[in-house]
Amino acid sequence: MIKSSAEIRQAFLNFFAQKQHQIVASSSLVPGNDATLLFTNAGMVPFKDVFLGAETRSYTRATSSQRCVRAGGKHNDLENVGYTARHHTFFEMLGNFSFGDYFKIDAINFGWEFLTSVLGLPKEKLLVTVYETDNEAFDHWANVIGVPVDRIIRIGDKSADKKFESDNFWSMGDTGPCGPCSEIFYDHGEEIWGGPPGSPEEDGDRFIEIWNLVFMQFNRQADGTMEPLPKPSVDTGMGLERIAAIMQGVHSNYEIDIFQGLIKAAADLLGCEDLEHKSLRVIADHIRSCSFMITDGVNPSNVGRGFVLRRIIRRAVRHGHKLEAKSHFFHQLVSALAEQMGEAYPELIKQQAIIEKTLRIEEEQFGRTLDRGMNLLSDVIANLTGDVIPGKDVFKLYDTYGFPADLTADIAREKELTIDQDGFDSEMQAQRERAQKASNFGTDYNDQIKSDKTTHFEGYDNHSFSSTIVELFNSEGSVSSLNAGDKGVIVLDNSPFYAESGGQVGDTGTITTDSGIFKVTDTVKLGNAFAHHGVAESAIQLNARANAAIDSARRSNIVKNHSATHLLHEALRQVLGEHVIQKGSLCDPDKLRFDFSHFEGVTAVELRQVEQLVNDNIRANFIRETALMDIESAKEKGAMALFGEKYDDEVRVVSLGSFSTELCGGVHVERTGDIGLLKITSEAGIAAGTRRIEAVTGIAAMTYVDEQADKLTTIANLVKSDAVNTVSKVEQLIAKSKQLEKEIAQLKQKLASQAGSDLINSAININGVKALIADVEGSDPKALREMVDDLKNKLGSGVVLLALANGAKVSLIAGVTKDLISKVKAGDLVKMVAEQVGGKGGGRPDMAQAGGTQPENIATALASVEAWLADKL
Repeated sequence: MIKSSAEIRQAFLNFFAQKQHQIVASSSLVPGNDATLLFTNAGMVPFKDVFLGAETRSYTRATSSQRCVRAGGKHNDLENVGYTARHHTFFEMLGNFSFGDYFKIDAINFGWEFLTSVLGLPKEKLLVTVYETDNEAFDHWANVIGVPVDRIIRIGDKSADKKFESDNFWSMGDTGPCGPCSEIFYDHGEEIWGGPPGSPEEDGDRFIEIWNLVFMQFNRQADGTMEPLPKPSVDTGMGLERIAAIMQGVHSNYEIDIFQGLIKAAADLLGCEDLEHKSLRVIADHIRSCSFMITDGVNPSNVGRGFVLRRIIRRAVRHGHKLEAKSHFFHQLVSALAEQMGEAYPELIKQQAIIEKTLRIEEEQFGRTLDRGMNLLSDVIANLTGDVIPGKDVFKLYDTYGFPADLTADIAREKELTIDQDGFDSEMQAQRERAQKASNFGTDYNDQIKSDKTTHFEGYDNHSFSSTIVELFNSEGSVSSLNAGDKGVIVLDNSPFYAESGGQVGDTGTITTDSGIFKVTDTVKLGNAFAHHGVAESAIQLNARANAAIDSARRSNIVKNHSATHLLHEALRQVLGEHVIQKGSLCDPDKLRFDFSHFEGVTAVELRQVEQLVNDNIRANFIRETALMDIESAKEKGAMALFGEKYDDEVRVVSLGSFSTELCGGVHVERTGDIGLLKITSEAGIAAGTRRIEAVTGIAAMTYVDEQADKLTTIANLVKSDAVNTVSKVEQLIAKSKQLEKEIAQLKQKLASQAGSDLINSAININGVKALIADVEGSDPKALREMVDDLKNKLGSGVVLLALANGAKVSLIAGVTKDLISKVKAGDLVKMVAEQVGGKGGGRPDMAQAGGTQPENIATALASVEAWLADKL
């Protein structure tokens, strides 16, 4: 009997393969060439362009087990994870798809056959829903499949004024493909609370949706018009975790085999005996989403996908702390995950080391964040009026310092305080609105320039080509002509212009007709068409024959950088290790930029090794070879796929000798020797676990070498040396400078000590306590702390407050001997004075510092100290 998650996954794929469906491997969690989504959040996402008609495949039926994440943007289940039976940040979606092939009847038949015949689910345990007006689906379920009519539920619109807004009407977005759907539910039995879909008790756990059959038959326009699709299609999805829970006889997804293994591993690491603890569920879920995000090229950061990953990691670590984690634990769960899911997703095993290191570094950084946050929160609480921490302070701790709001709330409870949750939520909502306005997520498909044409790229070997203008666009949309001076877009049937892709920038050049010239400033993809952006220098007509010619000199520089990028990628892997994975690239005429995974700065020795390895392969003058093959053959050949790219079933493999083999549709040099020379110009970190190298090739590399030689000559002249002895001369000057700085510091210390001795005589007596209050004009701000310590020692018992104006800034420091801190606290004193000079501050009872911006108020502020101290003493 099929029971395990792995068995269910394979049985599903095998079933639909027997129904003439192409098995398609899971795509990346980072949607390829799709700016509208943070993550792949449904099984249909990799096929979105196929449904939209912008892409064609060699098959019309497909099936997949797609990894998905819902933890950011519109689809965000994060807060529910671990506390409900079925919410996850990461899940697998089993799906079968028809691209204009079969429709409702076959989709229903396939779904019912798999559930009842293959998995053997009792028919009486299943019920279905349909869209209220979808009589075709209702009739088939009732009259052909034989589902009793009382177990077929019609679900209508949520309100009369919101047509097509129903749980049984699916939409890709506010516009675009949509249609009714039919959902299949499993009845767990009367002993479980809950009602059927559409009832007031539908949120209970008795009736669980296991499969959604979407009948995509309309294209919704911006005005709400429903246009019938020329080829109605099918998109289905069944959560692997949900069906596994049913097959394994449990009510919670967290009780299935995959999760039980992870929960047990987490419990062992944390010494937790309660395997039902909600925090263990959170940790088990989060290790899956975090690990798969990292394998797909996402790294922790403060923006976009990286921010979502960072938030999930920190949430997992926080739940580990709730279970009294004694050390960094989260990264140690990767091995348990690889054991559970490595057979289905071998990339988990291949990248296990890089996943573990990414998580460990983030755990360590968050540990430091917790320490900083605790100090900042202590300041907030110390200055609090009342017993509620303001929402703005909670949000600042969270947004600026990464300190979780729930942790702030926990600490507040310990101190018998609360947080202003409404205020925090308001700040969060304002941030979301700012982010939405600044992002390009939520693109309206029907507002984009669209083309159903196909441009055949003829630019691998040709720099000019005779073509026909098949479409013209200006800022208003499709037009039949462009006039002189008009900005516009030309679509050709054949083009030598490379459209920006895979890091290689688009070509520029000219498109010339009998009537005019169009200056091409960029070339990008528009579905299957190439959009040549530019300006008409004279009249351009639709359907005219044209000569398309690229800027050959510019292209030559671009391809040098592109081919060098391939060599650089392999060289980094050989020098640093196979964990190096491309995270992004840019190849333009002037330089190349290459982002890659690595967890520490690349040393000068390593950079030299990488550079030498690339140049060795340039000098070897390998011929560039290209071949078209299916994706599996390419992988067997060892071809590396580039991060974030989406590949067709037939791919182009580019080999530079035996050194580099990658999947790439870009344009390259004919021989590696054409690159000439590569020089690395910079290496730096751009995010946790991600480094960036910039380099130049060809003439630009020679120019760079010449410029470095010129700089060396200039430095040699400045230090009165020659190029050969410049280094030793500079070292001598640096050593002398350090010695002088040391002598200056010693003199400043002596002056501060002398100033302290002079000040001690100005101490006053306040209620029997010595107090020294002074404006130490002309002193060094860095010496104030040492001066206060010295003065406290000389007073023996007393209070010291020093102020110093340094330009437009004020430095304040207070010191109180330990015998007096029960009466006077340095933090309170310095805060009182700081408020009068435009600042704020605080610190320990015996030592505190503050700043200000109103030096003109120093005298008045110091004059108030004596009365303040008299009241305390």
